[in-house]
Amino acid sequence: MKVSPARRVFRTRRDFSGRPLLGRDDAFEAILAEHGAMLGRIAAAYEADPERRRELRQEILLAVWRALPRHRGEAPLRAFIARVAHNRAITHVAREAGEPRRQPLDEAAPSGAPGPHETFEARHMRERLAQAVRALPLPFRQPALLTLEGFSPAEIAPMLGLNANTVSIRLTRAKAALRAALDPEDRR
Repeated sequence: MKVSPARRVFRTRRDFSGRPLLGRDDAFEAILAEHGAMLGRIAAAYEADPERRRELRQEILLAVWRALPRHRGEAPLRAFIARVAHNRAITHVAREAGEPRRQPLDEAAPSGAPGPHETFEARHMRERLAQAVRALPLPFRQPALLTLEGFSPAEIAPMLGLNANTVSIRLTRAKAALRAALDPEDRR
């Protein structure tokens, strides 16, 4: 028996009286709770401006909402959501490329949240990493970001329509570029 794509993602459990316990809105909320942080990181990797990043995140959420009924279960839900998010982010970048920046990014601005030295250092490193990832060319940025999200080259390959060897080569080059950007004095 073949299960329709919508039922695979939006299964409804029923209580003893037959009333649904989990509807489409609840299912989306559960998916968002599990994968929302990943979607935020994907948006941050493609957009530096905080306001545009919020807009991109909303676009990604809408795209995921629309795409979920088409999930056929051929890939894990996490991979499907990441692919939808990356596709929406690439569309966003292409659309925004023709427009001038509204405001320059002030890299020297201090962190607004006071905290211990370790918290500051960790946040600073994340910001430097995000900036370095944004600076990567798109063919290197995609596999690097998906690797940071915990995907293996074998999982990334079908998401990007490449083979695993190509993904591994791009990852090696992306790592070298990130290493050079994060530690310019350590040139090997």
